[in-house]
This record gives sequence, C-alpha cells and structure tokens, in this order.
Amino acid sequence: MSKLLSSTVSFILLLLITLIWGQEGQSFNGNLSQEQEGVFAEALSGSENQASDARIMGNHITSSNDSNTTLVGRWVFGSCHTTFIDGYKAYIGNSDAMIILNIGDPVSPVPMGQIITPSYVWDVFVSGSYAYVANFDAGLRIIDVSDPATPTEVGFYDTGDEACGVYVSDSLAYVADGNDGLRIINVSDPASPTEVGFYDTYYYAYDVFVSGNYAYVADGGGGLRIIDVSDPTNPTEVGFYNANADAHGVYVTGGYAYLADGYYGLRILDVSDPANPTEVGFYTASSNAAWDVYVSGNYAYVADRYYGLRVIDVSVPGNPILAGYFGTLSETFGVYISDHYAYLANGQLGLRILNVSFPTNPTEKGSYNTYGYAQARVVFVKGNYAYVMTWGELGLNILDVSNPGTPIKAGFYNSGSDVFVSGAYAYLTDGNGLRILNVSNPGNITEVGWYDTGNFAYGIYVLGSYAYVASEFGLHIIDVSDPGNPSEVGFYNTGGVALKVYAQGYYAYVVGGNDGLRIIDVSDPTNPTEVGYYDTYGYAYDVCVSGNYAYVADGFGGVHIIDVSDPANPTETGAYSTGSEYLDVYASDNYAYVADRNYGLRIIDVSDPTNPTEVGYYNTGSEAWGIYVKNDYVYVADYGDGLYIIRNDLLTGISHDKPETVPDKFHLAQNYPNPFNPTTTIEYSLPQKAQVELTIFNSLGEKVRTLVRKQQPTGHYQVNWDSKDDRGRMVSSGVYYYKIAAGDFVQMKKMVLIK
Repeated sequence: MSKLLSSTVSFILLLLITLIWGQEGQSFNGNLSQEQEGVFAEALSGSENQASDARIMGNHITSSNDSNTTLVGRWVFGSCHTTFIDGYKAYIGNSDAMIILNIGDPVSPVPMGQIITPSYVWDVFVSGSYAYVANFDAGLRIIDVSDPATPTEVGFYDTGDEACGVYVSDSLAYVADGNDGLRIINVSDPASPTEVGFYDTYYYAYDVFVSGNYAYVADGGGGLRIIDVSDPTNPTEVGFYNANADAHGVYVTGGYAYLADGYYGLRILDVSDPANPTEVGFYTASSNAAWDVYVSGNYAYVADRYYGLRVIDVSVPGNPILAGYFGTLSETFGVYISDHYAYLANGQLGLRILNVSFPTNPTEKGSYNTYGYAQARVVFVKGNYAYVMTWGELGLNILDVSNPGTPIKAGFYNSGSDVFVSGAYAYLTDGNGLRILNVSNPGNITEVGWYDTGNFAYGIYVLGSYAYVASEFGLHIIDVSDPGNPSEVGFYNTGGVALKVYAQGYYAYVVGGNDGLRIIDVSDPTNPTEVGYYDTYGYAYDVCVSGNYAYVADGFGGVHIIDVSDPANPTETGAYSTGSEYLDVYASDNYAYVADRNYGLRIIDVSDPTNPTEVGYYNTGSEAWGIYVKNDYVYVADYGDGLYIIRNDLLTGISHDKPETVPDKFHLAQNYPNPFNPTTTIEYSLPQKAQVELTIFNSLGEKVRTLVRKQQPTGHYQVNWDSKDDRGRMVSSGVYYYKIAAGDFVQMKKMVLIK
C-alpha cells in the first residue's frame, strides 16, 4: 500500500509539474524530460529500471510533423536574436533563417547566403568551415559554410529540449539546452554528431561559455553553474553562484566570469577558484535587462534587452562604471565585439553595427534590417507570385514563387490587412477602406485608386467589376470597373462585424465571428438582400465556396460543410474538428485545406460531404493563419514563421510509406495527429527482437487500454488507437499518456483527445 501511495503521489506531482511547464510559453509536443519519464515510469510500473537510452530523439520525427505532404519551400523573415563574427563575415539569426553577411564594409553589409532551419535561430557559433546553430526546439544544427553562398546542413542532433546557446571547443559542442541543462556533443564527424556527456543544471540553461576545463552555464533562475568538463563523458558541477536573479548570458576571461543577469544587471564573479565563485562587482541601472555580454579589453559590452548597448568600464572589477551607451528602438538580445566594432542582434531591426573605438561614445556605422517579426496572416497566389500580408511590418509582400523551392521577395507595399489579386491589380483592405494597387511590376507598386469605407475593412473578394468588402459594419459592394475611381454602389448591414466574404454567382457569402454564415443576394448590386443564414455556433473566421457547398472555418468549432444549393435554406451536411482553432479554409477538388492555428495545415477529404476525413497534414512551426491552394501546392501563412509552400502528395501519387530499413535504436514517436478525435497513430521502432507492451493511461495513472502485448521482431511498427478502452467504451476528452516497454527500454509520451 505504501508503495502504491508513493507512486500515486509521484504521479500527481509529475502531472502538476508537466502542466506548469506546459504554460511557460512552450509549444506542446508531447515529450517528457528524462527526469519526468523516470518518475512517471516508476509511478505506473513500480519499477526502478529505466533504459540508459530512454531519451529518444523525438521532436522532429517526420511522421509526427507531416502526412501525405512534402515541404517544398519557405520564406522567412523576423527577429534577429544572435550574431557571430568570423573575419569579414557576420552570421545572424533571422527568425528561422541564418543569414551570412559580408561586413568588409561595415557601413553597407551585403548578404552572401542564407539557410532556413527547422526552428528559431537562437545562437550561432562558427568554427572552421562549420556554423553550429542552437535551433531551439530543433536542437543543434551543423551547417557547412565553406561556400557562404550555399550554406548546407550536414548534420543535426536533437537535444530533446530547447537549444538556446552553443559553444564549440576541440571537436565538442557544448549546448545550453533549456530545461535539460548542458549537453556535450562530439562533432568531430559533423555528419554524425554524438552526445558524450550530459549535466542537468536543474533550472533553465540559456547560455554556455567554455574556458579551460570548465563550462560556465548561465542557468536562468539557477544563476551561474560551473561544470568540470575535463572528462566530457562525466561532466561534474564544482561550483555555482546564485543571486536568485535571471542569468541569460556569460563571458569568461582573466579569472572573472561576467554574468548578464537579466533585470539585475551585470555581475562580475571571481572564478579563479571554480569551486568558490565570489561576486566582486555589480552594475545595474533602473529598468535594465542584461541579456548578453562580451568582454574586450577593459570594457564589458552588455546587450540590454530594452535599452540597447551599455559599455561598462571593468578595469577595476570591483568597481564597474558605465562608460558609454547606445539606445535602440527595438529589443537587443545579443552582442559581439570584433576589432573596434560592436555588432548588436537588435530584434525586429536586425543587425546594428556600432563603432566603439571610443567606448564612451558608440556611434552607428551600418545596419542590416531583418524586418521585424513575420506575423504572416494572409496569402493569395496568382501566376508566379504569392501575395503575403504581414502584420509585424504591416504590409503586402510580393514573392516570386516561379521556383517554389526558393521564394524570392519581389516587392513590398506598406499597407493592408487582406488581399485579392485580379488582372494587374491587387485589392487591399486596411483600416481606411479599400486600396487598389497596380502590381504589373512588383518592384514598382503604385496605388491607382482608393475608397474610404468609413470603418475598418477586413475581408476582400473581387468578382467581375465589383469588389466585395467585409467591414466592421457589414458588406460593401464597390464598383471597380474603373480602378482609378472606385465607387460604392451597395451596402448590407450584417448587424455585426463582417470578417470575410466569398462571392460566387449571384451570391456573397459573409462570415462574422459569432454571427455565423450569411448568404446575400447580390444579383442587383445596388440592393443586396439577405436570403439565408446559418449559425455555426463557433467563431466563423473564413468561408470558401466550391460547387454547392460552403466551407466555414469556425475557430474551435472546426470546419463546417454547409449545403447552399438552396441559398434560402443552408443546411449542414458534415463537420470536422480536432478541438483546435481553425482560422482559414480553402476548398479545391475533393479536399478542404484548413489553417489550424496551433498545428499547421490539415487536409480533409470532403468527397463525401457527410463524412469529412483527415487524410494529410503538415505541422508548421508557429501559428497557421492563412491558406491558399494552387495546383499541387498549398501556401500557408504562418504567424511566426512566414510562408510555407507545401505539396499535397495525394495529388501527385508520391508515397510516404516508410522504407524497410533496420532501426538502429529503440524509438517511440509522438502520436499523430495530436490533438486528435477520435483516432490517432502511434509509431515505434525495435532494433532487436523484444517483448513489447504498449499501454494507454489516463491522467490519474489508471490503465485505459493495452494496444500491444507480445514479442515482436526487429522493425518499424504502427498502431492506431480509436479512443476506446479495453472494454470497447469511448473514453472522454482529456490528457492521456502512452507507454512502451520493450525489454529494458521504457518511454512515455503525452497526447490530447479533444471531442
């Protein structure tokens, strides 16, 4: 009884920790840390045994990210979080991209090449011909930069948590891996990086600096951890300093560790005796946030997140004094000093280059703008161009997608919230109404007409000579037969906010959040009349009409398929939902393509409208807001990641069957889809014959279903769970856990059933 009670208490504690961790800005991927897995496995099985290789490289398994789809190309831009200087080249982060700049002339940095990575470029370290990227939830990426024009990924290692910092020394990469602490990875063969050592710093490892036999880790609320790495296979903490602050960055030189301690400023620690680090100096300013630090000569250069660069005289470590300051208009995350220049990773404004020959008076010499956060929300495709509306740098981005694998920015116009392209014109809605742009030459966009709707205009659809504009007061019908002189000919008050509109034949289909779907007869544009209405009961974001059916993206209500063959009597024939938030929908042929805010693209087979079935998906990196389909390609506007170009392989006949390879390790993949309703797939691999038990547990630790209990040979396996328990009863919505035990190997992951 005592063992059962202990296990139950351990499980409840783990569940609380998991729930808390899941709310700290981390996207849910279902993975548990090694420590969590051990507690959970003991709670459920009563066993002290856990396989030494129970931590699986599971964040970026192909099967959990995509199904019947292939990523063809991406276009990203966004915040600059890091910079590294190597000779005349600067390596900077640009959201998910790493850009290489020629800074031979600091006044005018010139792009040399870039590579798009799977996740956010949090830190970069260059050694020899390779750039090592701390790629947040995509682990460590190793990029061959011997040819700066064509940087190429040659290897990667999934660190398991959130890779925030990286330092390379003597063929070893030291990775500050968020909640998982310090990982030491052998990169002597860049194509096959191998973890050789691990130390859990117990808090959140943001940054790492290696000097001599010691790794110094900035561990967030855990302060500075000093780890002896003379034997990389057995890293051992020998000392620590914790002022209960928020350590983000660290630099070590001359027997001192300089700690960028968040809102508490710069701390200077004597680390001549690593076992007994002692604070000897401290500098803070009101409202500062020290995020990174670089020491050169007698000065510490501190990246103050909200105020720019602070230059601090540390010639007397016990008495640091502010010597100079440069204020920026955006968040400053990183700093690197080379020669007499300071290179700032300046968030939305990109790279700033300052002359610090006179530290008391830093002056800006040059910059490279990464154009803020992507915040892509709308996409429209016509011809060889994709028109992407972004809200970080508000405006219309025109991309040449003639080669979908390498989208190239061709033009930009600084306005707009939605876009529709017809002929040589792009029709934009914004806070002031309707704008008509001539985009025949994307490099020279000109506004030719404008109409003030008198209120905020949201959605736009153009059919024939009319533009149908959804605004906060209703539907505006605007004659655009003369683009230079648009004029409103009709208006219908929908009684609430009209968000999106789709026009087909003599009808305009309008959705407006809680107001559902309204069908308006526009056969006489001067007298639009509502003829039908359907309450979707959710929050209707978008509508697309194909044939006799209207498809409504209804937020958490999923996608509704509504028969509109009789516009006066719209009738729902089917619906599909996973419980997540659907923001946009596009229907083509027998498929409905949905922008699922938190889980990317979902492809739903609607050949039988009464039984819509998910047949494919692609999990984009941030939040999928907009969607457009042309031929085999699906264009997804992702709020944090820019534009994804994804091929629907169901239309091309490309098979996604797994190759019959022999697995080299035990492997439990994240279930997919996740969240799910009602069926999900679990995949695992066995490198050798084993007695396998695959079991489902509920959030109380009670066994729900045994999916597999038998001996299986080497191979890859796939099992479906239909949300039923061992007695064939459907279980309720909630968090569930699936556990595999195969010989000595034990692994567990989390999944969510939403009905």
